[in-house]
Amino acid sequence: MPNRSSSVCARPTWTCPWARAVYTGMLNERGGGYEADVTVTRVADDRYLLVTGSASVVRDRAWIERHVREVEHVEVVDVSSSYAVFGLMGPRSRELLERRTRADLSDRAFPFGSSQEIDLGHATVRATRITYVGELGWELYVPCEFAVGVYEALFEAGADLPLTDAGYYAINSLRLDKGYRAFGSDLTPDHNPVEAGLRFTCKLGSDLDFIGRRAVERAAAEGPRRRLVSFLLEDPDPMLWGGELVLRDGAPSGQVTSAAWSGTLGASVGLAYVWRPDRELLTADHLRSGTYEINVGGRLHRAGVGLRAFFDPSNERVRS
Repeated sequence: MPNRSSSVCARPTWTCPWARAVYTGMLNERGGGYEADVTVTRVADDRYLLVTGSASVVRDRAWIERHVREVEHVEVVDVSSSYAVFGLMGPRSRELLERRTRADLSDRAFPFGSSQEIDLGHATVRATRITYVGELGWELYVPCEFAVGVYEALFEAGADLPLTDAGYYAINSLRLDKGYRAFGSDLTPDHNPVEAGLRFTCKLGSDLDFIGRRAVERAAAEGPRRRLVSFLLEDPDPMLWGGELVLRDGAPSGQVTSAAWSGTLGASVGLAYVWRPDRELLTADHLRSGTYEINVGGRLHRAGVGLRAFFDPSNERVRS
């Protein structure tokens, strides 16, 4: 159950019984690159909960405060020390949570991307139906004074279930199975949503302005010259960590950003930015037409490469 850190853009304490949570990025003007990727929940008319990585709280708070205009009244409060965050995720997570709450957890009452306060044991917690591992799940934001009690209540309720603590490497492997991005490796100030395959997180179809919008629109109009792709090694033995060289038809054409050994797929899986040596537009047809290898400790290993995650029944692998 990984911990994540939380920040609140605050004012009133009134909260809605049902709130919408979205995944999005905070971008820069320079090239529409990522300064952060966050989950935002609107918990009142003028109150928002921002959840970011535990190493990015101070940076993200400073970024928001620097961009508050003089005519605006915005208060940013770091509440990381007030909450523990449990990720309860897996195909039986609903079954387990239902044993300790009176809340309706059905798809209709609690759809994906929604957030609400629920009772859990003797505590009231905010539950957000979202996942970083590609499965059914909730993030539970628990006041610190109730954290131990909630943790013990969940494990007592799940004594007959295959329930276990999951560490960082397990979470990292599962998120790469699904091609989920991470700030600092796959998303940086030098990578924009078009290159990262996250254009859907930007409201380009609306008239809403946001920092970096013009850069993202320009990148979308021009087309990407590098793209973030998922890969899967053919050989189950090599272990990748990130930073490895990617070759297409024997020529250097990319670099691994994140990698892990996948217990689901039986080999190392990860994400990499790839590009054409001539720096021309990188099309899906170009990706499919090459043979890819990854340099692991000086040895070349064949890899399948695709724009969609490999843990997806509808995915068509690029020729490997």
